[in-house]
Amino acid sequence: MLLNKQIYFKVLINKFILFKFYKYYIIDSIIIVKNHGLKELFKRRGWKFLLIIISYYAVRDSMVYIILPYLVANGIMDFF
Repeated sequence: MLLNKQIYFKVLINKFILFKFYKYYIIDSIIIVKNHGLKELFKRRGWKFLLIIISYYAVRDSMVYIILPYLVANGIMDFF
């Protein structure tokens, strides 16, 4: 039974590109930072890595602090 679950998770991870991205790119980046520091990470990954981090936080924060409160306020105003 345990072997079937392990095979299932391996197939699941290999199917979805997000899991592949996490498995190889993000974990590898964490290892680089732990072993060599942040400066070495930017040397190896370049400016694209910084752009990805800034984009991620910009999208996340705009959803949390702008869109979600707007939708909540719209829903509350409809009841009055």
